[in-house]
Amino acid sequence: MNKKNVSSNIVAQNRKASFNYFFEDTLEAGIELLGSEVKSLRAGKGSIADSYGLDSEGEIFLHNTYIPEYKQSSYNNHDPRRLRKLLLKKKEINKIIGKINRDGFTVVPTRIYFNSKGIAKVNIAIAKGKKMHDKRQTKKQRDWDREKSRVFRKSS
Repeated sequence: MNKKNVSSNIVAQNRKASFNYFFEDTLEAGIELLGSEVKSLRAGKGSIADSYGLDSEGEIFLHNTYIPEYKQSSYNNHDPRRLRKLLLKKKEINKIIGKINRDGFTVVPTRIYFNSKGIAKVNIAIAKGKKMHDKRQTKKQRDWDREKSRVFRKSS
């Protein structure tokens, strides 16, 4: 897959996810959307900042994903915060459900994008929440890396 192509088609990103969670595994999943939702995403609207995935009767659904109504759509508009089904293979679903129920992991979407064929995809991470001291350590490391790069820029 071409990195440049994927990055140019990103619609929504969850930047806080890597700060709040340790990622165990990442997967690419399809997402079941209505026509007005696809048009809204193509316009660059949408947010997955507070989204998470839960299982319901052997399927994974995204909760709290915000895709605003499409203005040009008339009576066919959608509910902006409706549940959206993730399209995964049965083996992947069973693996995710096992980790959620047994090990205390959660499903966090990291980004929504359109692939090279124009199909909406979601990158999801199976993640475990960070404790406060882990977040402080991450912040310290980030500040140190920033300071280090400043020193190197000034010296050269």
